[in-house]
Amino acid sequence: MIYGNIRNISEYKFLHSDLQKCFEYIIKNDLKNLEKGSYEICGKDLFVNIVEYETTIEDKRFWEAHRNYLDLHFMLDGEEIINVNFIDNMEQKEFVEKDDFLQLEGNKKSSILLEEGDFLICYPNDAHMTAIKVSDSKKIKKAIFKVKI
Repeated sequence: MIYGNIRNISEYKFLHSDLQKCFEYIIKNDLKNLEKGSYEICGKDLFVNIVEYETTIEDKRFWEAHRNYLDLHFMLDGEEIINVNFIDNMEQKEFVEKDDFLQLEGNKKSSILLEEGDFLICYPNDAHMTAIKVSDSKKIKKAIFKVKI
């Protein structure tokens, strides 16, 4: 996984060209004013989901990972904690191919605080649990880029 902020985007030129396209999309588009939904960038190989939700406690959330896509979480408004671990440290449940969803069970290895402008890139071996409140439950808006592997 890779954690950073869009201010320092020039430090990430080594990343794959599809991730560079995500960063270009962030810079060139007013994502805060996009409606919730899915927006294709390069068909099904690269798209972004604009989501809004309330953060909550860990007990109400779940672990996930993906095999066919990597995620680039980019915080547009608000703050959330994302717990992370490696899938090899966790119990892997059934993989749902049509949703590219691997449910997992286990404990966090670390937590990452995403605030406006921060991003987190999760690769297939990176388990993540999103939408955890920092102090109080708050509504957030986030862009989740899906990059086909």
